[in-house]
Amino acid sequence: MSEGAVGKSGIFFAHEVARKSQYEMISDGIDTLSEGGFLLAAAPTGIGKTAAALASALQASFDNNLATEKPKIIFMTGRQSQHRIVVDTVRQINSRIPEGIPKITLIDIIGREGMCEYVDRSTGKCSCEGDVVEETRKARRSDLRKKLLEEPRHVDWSVKYGKSRKVCSWATARMAAGHADILVCDYNHVFVERVREASLPAMGIELENSILIVDEAHNLPDRIRSGLERRVTDDVFNRALDNIAEYKGNLEKANSNLDLPESGQLRDVRNLEMQVKSLQIPMMNWLKERKKENEMTKGDDMRVPTQDFLDVFSKATEGVLEEDEGDDISRILLMIRRLFSVTIDEEEDSEDEEQNDCTRIAEMLEICIRFRNSSALSLVFDELLDSPRITCHLLDPSVVGKSVFESCRGSILMSGTLFPPMMYSEILGIPANRTVCKVYSSDFPVENRPVLIASDVTSKFTERERSIPLIGQHVRAVIENTDGNVAIFAPSYTMLERIHSDFINLGWNGGRVILKEEQRMSKGRVESMVSRLYEQKQMGGAVIFGVLNGKLSEGVDYSDNVLDSLVCIGLPLPPPSSKQDSLIDYFTKKFDRNRAWKYASLQPAVNSVLQALGRPIRKKEDRAIIVLLESRILERRVSDCMPSMMKIQTSSPSRTAERVKAFFEI
Repeated sequence: MSEGAVGKSGIFFAHEVARKSQYEMISDGIDTLSEGGFLLAAAPTGIGKTAAALASALQASFDNNLATEKPKIIFMTGRQSQHRIVVDTVRQINSRIPEGIPKITLIDIIGREGMCEYVDRSTGKCSCEGDVVEETRKARRSDLRKKLLEEPRHVDWSVKYGKSRKVCSWATARMAAGHADILVCDYNHVFVERVREASLPAMGIELENSILIVDEAHNLPDRIRSGLERRVTDDVFNRALDNIAEYKGNLEKANSNLDLPESGQLRDVRNLEMQVKSLQIPMMNWLKERKKENEMTKGDDMRVPTQDFLDVFSKATEGVLEEDEGDDISRILLMIRRLFSVTIDEEEDSEDEEQNDCTRIAEMLEICIRFRNSSALSLVFDELLDSPRITCHLLDPSVVGKSVFESCRGSILMSGTLFPPMMYSEILGIPANRTVCKVYSSDFPVENRPVLIASDVTSKFTERERSIPLIGQHVRAVIENTDGNVAIFAPSYTMLERIHSDFINLGWNGGRVILKEEQRMSKGRVESMVSRLYEQKQMGGAVIFGVLNGKLSEGVDYSDNVLDSLVCIGLPLPPPSSKQDSLIDYFTKKFDRNRAWKYASLQPAVNSVLQALGRPIRKKEDRAIIVLLESRILERRVSDCMPSMMKIQTSSPSRTAERVKAFFEI
């Protein structure tokens, strides 16, 4: 791409000057999208990925507008903080667009539960508009729709305005989305099939005429997998019968009040009740057998053939209903339809998004039937929470991703840890002949973020006990020589507890405030912890303990150089499990043994460390020192999984203390 072409894209660039790597990314993006291709950009923090991706996509959309229908841009991100960055960037773009070129319109949307005051799942209606009459409702939605399209607005504004005017901001945003240039949303709107089919057509958006921008794309494989992960426990059928009884009672009451004959819905739910009752004992016995098998293996879990699970349903329900003729799968499909029809009144203050156990069973069965002849799905039995349960795990994200990427008009996938990009291309099933994989260099001074790698410690299981006292001494060396905030990230909650308790018991806090991540922490609790870091920055500093792959190491933007030092302990390789064995077996058959281990175990662990490394440095002027307490990172097979950076070896806690002290004296 010539410099002139990049200058042309400056129409849609949010800033006066592009950084060198940002310039390259814009060039590559325009080139790739103009050919209907896919750019996988491993772009470090600070390159300005959002502005570069938007400039490329808007230019490609603008160019295409002359020949065909103008493509829609769908910007997907999993964090609401990033939603705001996109909105602000588009506002900046609009402020720079020359006269005569229309301003960019944008709709920002999140899940219905986050935008509506209360949603009655039995009717699908929300309480946002109360008893507002139809004519007024239409007028208010029209007014809000106009406001959403007149300038880019963050979803928080939409929700606040909707509440003040008693108008549903979610429904209005969906009405407006088809008329906007950009839709900002979660990955689920595109990569979860049932959400996509319910969402995009309702918004007037066609995947086939959309350019996709996937932010934090290193998360996409797991997000696709989680979209098809379902779990049933041994007591799910008892709870499902409670759901059915409630639904049946509501139908009987409605029929009685209206003096109507028995409805088809009521007959269906009575038939379903008979089927679920017939399943209780067979499923309980089947789970007991799996429990015995698992105990014999002396493992925590075990793989279960998908067909075996389906057979329990087909055999238990055979002959229960004369009207359900046909083969086993047809009978299960009829039961799935009945299960989905059950709706119940749910508690407003419940945090469980899927209280309806009929839906839970139906979705599990639907997934098992879809993949019953495919090795891409693995069923796993375990008792990790003291209750027998079966979980279905999608092993291959490409079974979802391939069709999405083949259908769309092109895509930019970007992340600071989309490394190596070719791995993500293969895992997601992105068409290889239309794919461009690039690793962009950081424009930040390398001396502002030196990386110390300790050669004397490791979290490797066979050497962990020997290393833990030394790890503690390295941690102490960093804290004692840092005038400011320090973040410590461990490879697991178990090791976090060990390091944290040793730290407290040995009195190494030096009077600093100590903060520690807990499992399943709320968003509010995370925000409160991060706020404490800002408070303590000028008061001697704080120490925050977290977990690699956790909320503090990935989901937080530590702005204003609030972190001065960062310590990553170990390499968070996934622990042995039936799911992990299934994944490696599957990737071995699909790729080869070396890539299977790298793709399933090593690279995800390295990328967790890389994600943490990106937390302290958010701007060119920021300075922080990184300490990696893991000797395996010095091995070639691991270091080859990391982009180039300033690496300095440290061989002892005393040497670490010297290096950290020297960094802050500069």
